[in-house]
Formats: sequence, C-alpha cells, structure tokens
Amino acid sequence: MSTRAPMLPSGALLWLLCGFLVLLLPQWDRLPLWLLAACLLLAGWRWAVQQGRVRLPGRWLRLGVMGTLIAGYVATVSGHFSVDTAASFFVLAVGLKWLETRTRRDFFVLFFILVYLAAVNFLFQQGIGWTLVTLAGIVLLLVALQMLHTPGASHSPAKGLRRLGSMMLKTLPVVLALFIFFPRMAPLWSVPLVSGEARTGLSDAMTPGDISNLAQSSERAFRVTFGGAMPAHRDRYWRALILDRFDGTTWSQWQDEPPSRLGRVDLDAGIGDLADNQYDVLMEASGERWVYALDNSRAVSGNVSPVPGNLFRLERPADTSVRYRMALEPATEDPRSLTPSERRRYLQLPEQGNERSRRLARELSTATNSDMELAQSILTRFRQQAYFYTLRPPTMPDDPVDALLFDTKRGFCAHYASATTFLLRSAGIPSRIVAGYQGGSTGADDAYLIVRQYDAHAWVEAWIADQGWVRLDPTAAISPDRIESGLRDAVAEEGSFLEDDWTSPQRYGDVAVVQWFSLQMDRINYNWQRWVVGYQGQSQMDLMSRLPGNIGLKELGYITASLVGLALLVAGVITALRHSGGRSADPVALLVERWVRALRQQGVTVPAGVTPEQLARITADQAPPAGRLAQAFARDLNNHYYGSSSRRSRTDNRQEALGLRVMRRRLSAIRRALREHPKPSSSRNRP
Repeated sequence: MSTRAPMLPSGALLWLLCGFLVLLLPQWDRLPLWLLAACLLLAGWRWAVQQGRVRLPGRWLRLGVMGTLIAGYVATVSGHFSVDTAASFFVLAVGLKWLETRTRRDFFVLFFILVYLAAVNFLFQQGIGWTLVTLAGIVLLLVALQMLHTPGASHSPAKGLRRLGSMMLKTLPVVLALFIFFPRMAPLWSVPLVSGEARTGLSDAMTPGDISNLAQSSERAFRVTFGGAMPAHRDRYWRALILDRFDGTTWSQWQDEPPSRLGRVDLDAGIGDLADNQYDVLMEASGERWVYALDNSRAVSGNVSPVPGNLFRLERPADTSVRYRMALEPATEDPRSLTPSERRRYLQLPEQGNERSRRLARELSTATNSDMELAQSILTRFRQQAYFYTLRPPTMPDDPVDALLFDTKRGFCAHYASATTFLLRSAGIPSRIVAGYQGGSTGADDAYLIVRQYDAHAWVEAWIADQGWVRLDPTAAISPDRIESGLRDAVAEEGSFLEDDWTSPQRYGDVAVVQWFSLQMDRINYNWQRWVVGYQGQSQMDLMSRLPGNIGLKELGYITASLVGLALLVAGVITALRHSGGRSADPVALLVERWVRALRQQGVTVPAGVTPEQLARITADQAPPAGRLAQAFARDLNNHYYGSSSRRSRTDNRQEALGLRVMRRRLSAIRRALREHPKPSSSRNRP
C-alpha cells in the first residue's frame, strides 16, 4: 500500500536535494556506480512525490527496496570492513532516508544527517577544491533550513543567502581563532580508511611492463620542499621498495611487509624551519606503508621509521596525505660483508630459463677482472648497441630477459633493470632491484618539487666488495634524457608521453598558459595541505613557539576557553542591546521608530501607543509642508499591516521590497521637512 506524503515547502525540499547531490560529488570516485545511481533515484523519487506524480512507498515496498539495496552493498564489500565501507553504507542509509521524509521533523533529521555526511567527506577528500564543494553543499543545506523555518524566506533564496552570509561573517573571526588556538591532539587510536588496497602508485611486485603502464598517469605521488638547494634532476632517486625475488617473470619482495597495527594517526612532519640538509615530503594517500626518500637520508620526524635496505616505513598504511621530514647525511662506505643468507637472497634465480642471458653473463665474467668492471661492461653494452627506451614495449611472454637482450632490444626501465639484475646474479654478483621514483618537476616559482606517477622508475643496486651497495641504472646508459630531464624528453620522438590522458595539463607542456595555471592551482592546494589540513600538533606548537609567552598546551587551553567565553559574552551583549527598548527586527516597524525619533528630536512629545493617523496629524501640526507625506505614509503603514496588500506582500517579495523603498523615501522627505520647517518652540509641546 502506498501513502501520499504531507507536503513540505517545495523550495526548502529542492534546496535540500541540491545540497545532497553536491555532497555526493566528493565521493564519486570511491562509491560504486550502482550506489550513486541508487541515491540519485531515491532522491528523484522523493521529488516526484513532491510534484504529485507518484506516492511514497508503503511499509512493505519500502522494506523490499531497503533489503535489495543492502544485499547489493553486502555483495560489494565482500566481507571487508573499514571506515571506507562504513561510510559507503552511511551514504546508502542517507539515500533510503528520502523515502521517509514526510514531516518537518523528518526534514530536520535529514538535515542533520546530511551535515554529518559533509563531515564524512573530509575523511577522503581534503584538497581545497573538494573542500569548497563540500562547503557549498553545507550552504545549500543551511539555505534549505532557513526556507523551511523563516516565514517568507521560502520565496526569497537571495534573501536567505544574504542572511546566511551575514551570520557566517559574524562567526568567522571566532572560527579562525579557535582553529589557530584550539589544542590539536591526535587520537589515541584509529582504524584504516581503506580495505587494505593500494589506491595508486607502485606495487610490491613488478612484472616488466607494469611501470610503463604507471608512466601514463600524471597523478601526484608526493611533493617536496628543500631547506637548501634542490638536488639536480639526475640525483633525485627516491627509494621506496627493494625487489629481490625473481620467479622468471615477476620480481617481488623476499620478505613480506610486516603487518600494520592499529594506533594513533601521526601525520606531522618535524617542527621549525628546515635546515639546509633537510627536506619535507607531503605524500599523497597510497594505501601502503612505504615512503620515499633520497639515498643517505635519515628520518627527522617521528612518524617514519628506518627498515633494512636504507628504506623507511610508516606505522600503518597511508590512507590519507602524510607529511614527514628527512635529513641528508654524508655518504659513507658500507664496511660490512653480506651474510651467507643475504648472499643467497641476492643471488637467487630460477633454476631454468633465459639460457642465452646466462651464457652472456659467463662470457662477461671471463672477460672482466672485477665485479665493478663486469657491471660496467653491461652498461657499456646497453650504451653502445641499438637498445631503445620506449613506453610501447613489445610483448615478451617467454624468457623475457633473453627476448629483451637479444631480440626486441626495446623496453622500459623495469625491463632493463630486470635484465641487468639477472645478468649480475648469473655472474655471481649479489644484486637487487630498487623501485621508486626518479626526477620530478618544479612547482610554481621553483619553490618545491612535484613528483608524479609518470616519474616511477626502477634501477639496480649491486654489492661490490669494499664499496657496499652501488647504484647501476641501465636507463641512464640507454636514454640519458630520462635521467637528466625527465620522461617527456626521453620519449619525445615516440610521442607516447601521456598519450592516453588527454585531460592532463602535463601533457601540454608546450602551452605556457596551461602550465602556468596548473602550477598556480597546485601551489594553492599544496599550501592548503601543508598549513591548513596539516595544521596538527607539532605544526601548532611550532607556530605557538614563535609567539611571546612560551605558549604550551596548558596555555592553549586557557586561550581557547577565554575565546569561547568572550564570544558568548559579546553575543549576549549584542542580543541584549537589540532587544532593549523593544526594538523590532521588522524593517517597517523600524521605520515607525525612526519617524517617532525624528519628532522627538524636534521637541515634540509623542505619547506611547499612537496610531499612524495620529502620528500624521502630529507631524502636520509640527511641519505643515510634510502633512500630505505623513498622511500617505500612514496609509502605507495601515495597508502593510491591516490591508489586503499585507497578504500580497507575503507572497510577492518584489512588491514588498518596492513598497518598503517607497516608505523609506517618504520618511526621508518627512524628516527633512521637520528639520527645515520646525514649528515655533512655544507650541512644540502640544498635548
């Protein structure tokens, strides 16, 4: 059985629907398409009910719709539970709530639920662009609430927006003060936002060809600010992973990443100014624990920890943007020797396969006198023979190392790193693949570095006696442009740079205005992430340390309490002053008060409770030239409050505004006449 819903104001409901649609936008890339479509259909159903085209569903139909959608949700999440999946279920619940919105009480409940949905958006989207979208959604919700709650506002959205803007401007100073001084304390524990899945970027396993696919993405991986001079492009090797196990096709980590643990979220970098040897990294969410650091780096901030292999890890996956600080140390030799287990680990190869490459390794070993000389001979082979660097490598399903070295001679960095490591291990030299990023482009005014997914790179480290791990990059031998200036220059002739991403500004590097606009937007977003989103405990303490008084957490608590108390006191005083003397917020009533005040300023005694006609007679007696204006003004007042025009004014906002402007002009003329034609003082106090 279906039921017809009591009619809510259409204007208020429409603005509430618009707010809901806007608040869905920041979640479009993480919600299943069917869930987004279901929410749109449910909201559209409620609007069709408002238009009288359909009815709201009865109990059994509503239960059927709810059961079907919940079953679809259960099938989608497949048993994984996280904040991400819980937020998706919350969006589904909001969509279903539209089918229960009948009364004003339901409207208020849905309003507060949507405000909470706006807060949920900030868990997943914290960039300034999406923040503005979410704030726009909140504004729409507040306008809807005003149109429901304020008489006459439902027919005047502009009036509601002006009133809302006025209230927000009044509260803005308090909000800013609380943002700066309210003590920032991290939670004691948290749960992951994602269900253990990497969002974008490197993987913990590499099949040659994977990174070439990643190179077609211009998404940001991380941004870096240096305390001193920015390293040259060729020295920007950002280490993330060591891949040292080869099964003939895929390279992976010998040891799995240790499991992450639940704990407090620590998103802070170090505090204070950057030293000349330090750099700050703002890493985008990747869903992984690894971070990116240059060779010979040391962790400065406490949210990253060193692990073997000159690598660093977070305590838990990066499910949101993370900022950390590193310091560069002078390079030192590694005097130790590899343990037997480490040698086995870094010499591991499948027992069979790629026989031609194994023979080549034996030949090179016989022809050279040292491990370093053999390694250099491999790079010389790549440099002198017709090997090509390409984003369009051919398929090499069988014996891929042999196919690359002897047949196709065309590949990407991962292909050449894989082949080099295979040759070194076949010759008895411990080696490993390092995956990370190389290079990066400067941001606006060269203030920081932007590293994107197409900067993903793989290179080789070989263990050389008395030197330790030595970096060998076959890509630098085959395509020096890739290391010296970046991927765009390396594949310029091929024309394959971002060929599948025509919407990316980075694809149009030769269009100056596009690049300028892209860099300016990135700078705004970067500063937003660092100084607003990243305004955490250490950042706050850094700012407070620059202020006089040695402000700590205790002092911040006192300051916050004082600010709240002062704001409440000011609001109370303003409210008291507004209501003192019986002043009304009605603009027409205020005009009457100004009329009475103008008479009293001329020394006329105006009794309490006089009617508009009596005020007109008093005015005419005081200033005869103003008599007709006063009588016309009195008629306007009577028509506004008691005549049929009062009903029209409540339904026709334009007519009401026009009438108000006419009354203001007449009052101005009356006041002017009173000043210019005052009655002699002897008769001013007429009873």
